[in-house]
Parts: sequence; structure tokens; C-alpha cells
Amino acid sequence: MKFNIAVLAGDGIGPEISEQGVAVMTAVCEKFGHEVTYKDAICGADAIDKVGDPFPEETFQTCMEADAVLFSAVGDPKFDNDPTAKVRPEQGLLAMRKKLGLFANVRPVETFDCLIHKSPLKDELVRGADFICIRELTGGMYFGEKYQDKDRAYDTNAYTRAEVERILHVAYGYARRRRKHLTVVDKANVLASSRLWRQVAQEIEQQYPDVQTDYMYVDNAAMRMIQDPHFFDVMVTENTFGDILTDEGSCITGSMGLLPSASTGEHTPVFEPIHGSWPQAKGLNIANPLAQILSVAMLFEYFDLQIEGKLIRQAVNASLDANVRTPEIQVEGGAKYGTREVGQWIVDYIKKA
Repeated sequence: MKFNIAVLAGDGIGPEISEQGVAVMTAVCEKFGHEVTYKDAICGADAIDKVGDPFPEETFQTCMEADAVLFSAVGDPKFDNDPTAKVRPEQGLLAMRKKLGLFANVRPVETFDCLIHKSPLKDELVRGADFICIRELTGGMYFGEKYQDKDRAYDTNAYTRAEVERILHVAYGYARRRRKHLTVVDKANVLASSRLWRQVAQEIEQQYPDVQTDYMYVDNAAMRMIQDPHFFDVMVTENTFGDILTDEGSCITGSMGLLPSASTGEHTPVFEPIHGSWPQAKGLNIANPLAQILSVAMLFEYFDLQIEGKLIRQAVNASLDANVRTPEIQVEGGAKYGTREVGQWIVDYIKKA
């Protein structure tokens, strides 16, 4: 298979982890006889500094012409600490999602037995937890009408029936391929937008009689994720709730640096880690590249190359078992490995497999 990959490294630790993701993808393609070409493009704070736009037209065209986008992270403290800034790195991420029509964000949450001790939750609660969050990605407050002056501000949480229907069908598709259990998360007791979500979900539920469907308010879902993560198989929710809940899911695994994601929809799919740009670690060779590398596994699996994706997951598990880990997940007294060293170990494993 021939791959044309757009590489958007972005800001902070983005370029460091991106390099490892590209190296792993190249190693897998060489092993299985796939052809791959890469084209770099700017985004985020890096693009603002260079051209004044966090997602310039040239980057958009590069993404549209690619088979997939390997994205890393955007964000910079100089924008975070300036509430008056009119242009922000994160606007580039939102623009990418909107322009590419990436309405479905898929975030798996699963545990690694050798890292259970890193979770703040009890072993018996998290061991074996395995579920997927399906987050609607192009609607809700992040894209609704906004207003702000010195005394008043609002964000509009708007959804249409069509937007809700399409993300629900995606979620049911995943549930059918897994344990056939879907939880619809909303706040229908308070929010009109959530009442539309529940109304549409109750209608669509009838089309999937083989899937057990239940409904849960977002506050209860947040609590249930911590108390009983095994309850969930596939969870679907709106944009803002999904953003918060999926970050909470990182507590189950013990590190946000282990969670990949895929964003799919109308045009080119994007594969990225769920963590941010961690600017404080920029250039220190301490960032965990595993979420980026596991995003490459999701990329292969998206194109139904299951063996390739499985090999990457096998290599990641082997690196963890061998204690080849970056500092935040290393065992006490373990050897020191940086971003580059972990990536190279995984590449070498793939080549020898």
C-alpha cells in the first residue's frame, strides 16, 4: 500500500514525539512492503509566529492531499498567559477539525498491567479496564456563537439533529464490533442541547437492537469512570463533555502519555496523542512518545492493516515490560531513557520481529 502522510508536529514537545512516530511508521512500512512519503506542515504557535495563522491554507491543502495526518500537539504559554490574544494556537486545531469535517474523535482507554501502580486508582478498580470514548468534535460550545466584553461573556452550545445522528451511528458501529454496550452521556435534566441528544439517541437506539443502550448524566459518568471503569464499553457524548471525560480517562491508565486518538469524518483522518504540548519539557528529551506511536497503530488499523497495528502494540508492550520508559512512568531505580531512546528501542524491536 502507498501512504501519503501529512506530518503536523506543532509546538512544544510535538516535534520530538512526531519524530518517533514517523520513525516507527517508516519501520513498519519497510517491514511489510508499504511505500510511504511524508510532507511536513506548520500549525499552532509555530505557524502563528511564521505566518500569523495557526492553520494556514497551505497546511490545509497538505492535509487534504494526504491519505492521513499524523498530528502531535499545539500550545504555547505566551498565548495561555495572554487572555487578550485574538489568535491562539488551539484555534488551529479547531480549524483543522472543522475544515476536514472531523466530527468523530475516537479515544481508547485501556490499562497496561505493568503500569497499574502508576494509576491513582486502586488496582482492583482499573486492572483490565478497556473502553472507548466517542466524542463529537465539530459542534457544541467550541464552535457555537461566542461573545465577550469586560462584564459579560457567553458560549453557545448548539447542535443539530444531523450532527447528533451521525456521531451516534459511529458509536453504535464501534459498540457492535466490541461488547455491544453503548452509554450515551448527556445533561438532559438541565440542558436543551442534551435533551435533543437524548431524543435522537432514543430514536436511533431502535435501529440497533443487538446493542445494549443506557443513558447517563455527565456528572454521574465522571464519577462512574472512577468508581467502576469496567462498566463502560463504548461511551458517546458531545464535544465539551467528551474533552473533559477523555482527559479523566488518563487517570485510569496512569499517564496521559499513553493514550492515542483518531479523528475521522468527511475528509482526511487525523491521528494524534491526547496530551498537550508540554512546553516546559521542550527539548529535554523526556516526553513520552508512546501515545504518538500508538496513534500510528490506530492509523494502520484505520486502513484495515491489523497486523501492522498489532506489531506496534506488541512493541510498545514489550518496551514497557522491559522498563524502557521515559521518566514519568519509569519504575524506581530503573534505567534512564529519553524520548529518542524509547522510540529507537521500539523501531529496533519492529525490525527484528
